[in-house]
Amino acid sequence: MSIKLTLRQIFIISLVLSLPLLYMMIFGNLPGDDWTSLALATPVMLIGGPRFFGSAWAAFKNHKANMDTLITVGTLTAYFYSIYAMTRGEHVYFEIAALLIVFILLGQVLEELTKGRASQAVEKLLHLQAKDALVVRGDKEIRVPLNELKVGDVIIVKPGEKIPTDGQIISGESYVDESLVTGESQPAHKKVGGAVIGASINTTGSFRFKATKIGADTLLAQIVKLVEQAQSSRAPIQKLADKVSNYFVPIVLILSLITFNVWFSLLHAPLDAALLYAVAVVVIACPCALGLATPTALMVGVGKGARRGILIKSGEVLEKAQSIKTVVLDKTGTITVGQPIVTDVVGDQDVLSVASALEWQSEHPLAKAILEKSGTSKTNVTDFKAHEGKGISGTLGKETVVLGTQKLLEEFGVSISEASLKDWQRLQSDAKTVIGVAKGKTFLGLIAVQDAPKETSKLAIKLLRDYGLKTVMLTGDNSATAKAIAAQVGIDEVIAEVLPTDKVAKVKELQASQPVAFVGDGINDAPALATALLGIAMGAGTDVAIESGDIVLVKNDLLGVVSALRLSRKTFNRIKLNLFWAFIYNLAGIPIAAGVFSSFGLVLNPALAGLAMGLSSVSVVTSSLLLTKSHI
Repeated sequence: MSIKLTLRQIFIISLVLSLPLLYMMIFGNLPGDDWTSLALATPVMLIGGPRFFGSAWAAFKNHKANMDTLITVGTLTAYFYSIYAMTRGEHVYFEIAALLIVFILLGQVLEELTKGRASQAVEKLLHLQAKDALVVRGDKEIRVPLNELKVGDVIIVKPGEKIPTDGQIISGESYVDESLVTGESQPAHKKVGGAVIGASINTTGSFRFKATKIGADTLLAQIVKLVEQAQSSRAPIQKLADKVSNYFVPIVLILSLITFNVWFSLLHAPLDAALLYAVAVVVIACPCALGLATPTALMVGVGKGARRGILIKSGEVLEKAQSIKTVVLDKTGTITVGQPIVTDVVGDQDVLSVASALEWQSEHPLAKAILEKSGTSKTNVTDFKAHEGKGISGTLGKETVVLGTQKLLEEFGVSISEASLKDWQRLQSDAKTVIGVAKGKTFLGLIAVQDAPKETSKLAIKLLRDYGLKTVMLTGDNSATAKAIAAQVGIDEVIAEVLPTDKVAKVKELQASQPVAFVGDGINDAPALATALLGIAMGAGTDVAIESGDIVLVKNDLLGVVSALRLSRKTFNRIKLNLFWAFIYNLAGIPIAAGVFSSFGLVLNPALAGLAMGLSSVSVVTSSLLLTKSHI
């Protein structure tokens, strides 16, 4: 029965066997001399070597060469030359073959650790899941495992418990900690009708919710899937590294042969010295750091984004994001809250109480905004009547109350002062819906309602502009409303009254001159998200929009767009920095290894070349890990 060792086990065994060889190289011979060296190096070659020899042989059969080709040539040359040297009583170099494998294995272990750290975001999310749920079945409350949940189940959540799955609250309210899913540090207030996310933590109150998504359909499961896909993807810039490696490896092998011939044939150096220079060239040039430059940075960047509620779907997305010059934003639900809210109340203190008394019986979208603002309990209004396109009226106590347009109030004999009319016109000029309130013949005041910008939208737009990006609002709303909102948040350009079918054409038109990112959340935004060079979907939006986006923001906040673009640029810049140092290292190391500077005492034997090559991989991995500390 064969025993399969892990990479870490292979490294530890190889390291333990190689330490006496390292001692021998530095301080002198061990008992048994060459035979001890052979006995220690051979198991290292047999245990650690096959990881590279198999890959090199497969590449050779396909008439190609790769990084493992260089490692294989270097180690086998040192090993078999040493066996030959033993038969002639000459100096052996078994320690070089063994230590080369150990140093290269060290680089691979570090890469594996990097992947582990980069995947911690996914592991944390998976560990967040509740183990079971308290479900109402018939007239009983029973605990069931997560895999037994069904869509439509009514689930009870008590203070301090994890929310088992995605759903909508049907009774009760609480504050919910969603930080490890959305990146938002402050607990979110949840009440009837509000959506809850599976794996988030209930902090204060108790509530019941109806399960809307279970298993693989939940937001947590989708996040895990997206992050895993992105971390295993390849950025287009990786193709550059691959292409360089395809040409680089054969060139290095040729340079190694030239180095040997120059030292042995032209300079008449001893065979073993010429061979060591040739092997050092092969080892120092091994582009392991080149292979680590892109995937390590990509994994760390994607993992960091996941912890902040920014889901990047692939490495290609990072490359696209750093080139964006124009950000096009949908208005409703993206820049604005997505539902009307009361922005202004002008007049008598009874304005809100009278308006809310009437609105309890109304089904108009504005009714909800007024009721939420007033916070008053239901009042008994009789003779309720809706006046189409103008407003509503009824009887409160013994007096008639009216809520609506200027024309409706005048029909009920209500007189409006010049000052109030000026307020009315001022609010309307800000693209707000203005409602007059009267009791009997007395005008009480005005209520202005608008789908207002989110609290963070103005700051987000400013940061985008500070970042050198042009901002454009693309909306189907009327021009006056769109321009008013744009003025409030600082948008550069407004394109209004655009039909959903025309959004794609507008995005293409803008993209003809500059790379465009489109930010949206609705079903009608999906085609535009797919058309833009970069589509950013707000996480609270529709499944269709999320599916169409390249980046998904779990938290429905425009500041996430700023963070996503900043993270993309930093990750891509780190990839370029890694590639630069990997290239420079190889180019600078080859002449030293070839002995060009040997007359100045600067010589690099293969074992030290292997260590230097391993350290270059460590530097690239460290550079990528520093991304976790960067501010986005």
